[in-house]
Amino acid sequence: MFRKRFHYVATMDSAREVKRAATIHAVAALAGVSPSTVSRALNAPELVNALTRQRVLDSAEQLGYQPNRAARSLVLGRTGSLGLIVPDIANPFFTPFVKTIQSEVREAGYALFVADTDENPAAEVVAARAMAKQVDGIILCAPRMSGNRLRSIAAHTLVVIANRQSRTAPAVTMDIGPGVRQAVTHVHSLGHRKVAFMPGPRRSWSNQQRLRFFTGACAAQGLDLIVLSPVEPVYGGGYRGADEAVAAGVSAVFAYNDLVALGVLARLGDRGIKVPDDMSVLGFDDIPMAAMMNPQLTTVQMPVNAVARAAASLLLERLDGGPSRRPSAPELATKLVIRNTTAPC
Repeated sequence: MFRKRFHYVATMDSAREVKRAATIHAVAALAGVSPSTVSRALNAPELVNALTRQRVLDSAEQLGYQPNRAARSLVLGRTGSLGLIVPDIANPFFTPFVKTIQSEVREAGYALFVADTDENPAAEVVAARAMAKQVDGIILCAPRMSGNRLRSIAAHTLVVIANRQSRTAPAVTMDIGPGVRQAVTHVHSLGHRKVAFMPGPRRSWSNQQRLRFFTGACAAQGLDLIVLSPVEPVYGGGYRGADEAVAAGVSAVFAYNDLVALGVLARLGDRGIKVPDDMSVLGFDDIPMAAMMNPQLTTVQMPVNAVARAAASLLLERLDGGPSRRPSAPELATKLVIRNTTAPC
């Protein structure tokens, strides 16, 4: 027992000695270079030839050397952290977006701070201003702030936008045209001729785009489109807005998003209006719950993961000063997923 205990203590002491020796000077001595060369090899590898850099990396690995993150941040003028701001973290649409962004930036060695603005443009500006002082760059997902506010944020830190176009910062957007045209064609083929669009927030860029594409697609198919009053982009918004759709005398409703569509389904059920026999309902996003409902929701599927990967890559490439690689168009295209909430008129 005493021999084992002695061996354990000796091992711990040895580990302490190795850890104590694993300094930048120890790495430099083992690699046969100066400490400044070690620093350049680890922090600015393009300034060191490949053979020297590899020798430094091998020496650092052999000694178990871990660079001081805080010191490295001071040298590079960076925090090692990035920010992500989303409109509503409780909306299942944003869950895979956040997880994909987190995975991408973590792999690149960054920490991620996430803020939820609860669909409030004022809260969004406050969160962005606070983050700009503490991170190396921010991804704004579907931001609601004005162009002037956005420019003020971009003046203090790197900004990449997801799901909104802007002249201020590079953006990654989804091509909703294919999905909307498929949805309208689908409803037209079922014999529907008078339909409604239940919009989301007026200031939302996504809402404006969806309204524009639905208006154009319905006109092309000869459908009579009724634009209902804007609703909150949540379950309750759809529940409260369903009565207006019924009063409009339409046979099909295009909801701003899936949460709104689920609220519409609930209210129609409460009123004894059968879906899809009496009215067809279509959503937008294809959140997991869309396939779990009864009946399952027909919806336009959004390429959330592709947009998240593209936004993260865009920000990381800007931080590295390299060219920005955009994803191909097919990756960002939407498509209709037909389930059980649509039927012949």
